[in-house]
Amino acid sequence: MDIHEDHPDFHQLAEAGQVVAYFGYGSLVNRATLRTKFLAIRRAEVSGWRRFWLPRSETGIALLSARPDPGHATQGVVVYDHADHLAAVDEREAGYIRRDVDGAGLVVDAAPAAAPVHIYEAISPGATAAETGALILQSYLDAVLQGFLSLYGRAGVERFVAETQGFETGIVQDRMTPRYPRSVKLGAGEAEFFDRLVIARGAHFRPAD
Repeated sequence: MDIHEDHPDFHQLAEAGQVVAYFGYGSLVNRATLRTKFLAIRRAEVSGWRRFWLPRSETGIALLSARPDPGHATQGVVVYDHADHLAAVDEREAGYIRRDVDGAGLVVDAAPAAAPVHIYEAISPGATAAETGALILQSYLDAVLQGFLSLYGRAGVERFVAETQGFETGIVQDRMTPRYPRSVKLGAGEAEFFDRLVIARGAHFRPAD
């Protein structure tokens, strides 16, 4: 589905109040990771939130989250979905709280219709991965960066790496044997581009166990 190619029933469902939307700032940006038959997707930017690498104490692995940060704007997407798919998205985002997004701080590229927009915030934001030593899975990072490359080009990937807090930690090299369940195949030159950026940002690679 192209960035502006909407489901044929989108507007009918929206008028019936059967559409919900959520702001994606990590793996949701890559359409290859989406598991619901969404209705539309748009480039978007939300003000008042900042992305960071959140350590998960139960695994020692860091995942992306967002936390309030007045004045900061975060790039991502808005995914428009069937309202009855929201429970499945909540399950995917286990460990996060679904928050409402203030429409005044949201800019959506050619928004197809008005719908309530949510954002997922970690239950316990706490410190960043860099402050705790939590590790990032390379297979997860690849999916995220490929999504930003597809929608925002190289400048978008560079902005993601520059603005996301907590990159100064270890990255587990599981690209060949992915531990991330929604892993993706990289295109020519993508691996080298991604690796160069995160190393310059302060990350270091660790062999997978």
